[in-house]
Amino acid sequence: MSETLTPAAEKIPALTEAAAARVRWIAEKQGKPAILRLAVEGGGCSGFQYKFELADAPEDDDLQSETEGVALVVDPVSLELVEGSTVDFVESLGGAAFQVTNPQAAAGCGCGSSFGI
Repeated sequence: MSETLTPAAEKIPALTEAAAARVRWIAEKQGKPAILRLAVEGGGCSGFQYKFELADAPEDDDLQSETEGVALVVDPVSLELVEGSTVDFVESLGGAAFQVTNPQAAAGCGCGSSFGI
């Protein structure tokens, strides 16, 4: 995996090669830069939920990691809840989705997009 990190690298979530390839594919289809924003919002069945979207550019206070030319950006507030996580892209019989492996999550749910700390 070709990965470069900005300062505080151990805290910033990382993309797997599969996730980077999927972001690049989606970005090309939409004519956008290959920048995936990971945010955490209140809600979901376990208290918090992950939110993914393509970003046109990083915000001034975003922290970012890069894998194979694809950037993952996280705002400072969300970073506290996803420190040390890995974002993967998983395909199965049930569908395909980005999936976060979060070492801080003490609880989760079947949908995989909601977690508790």
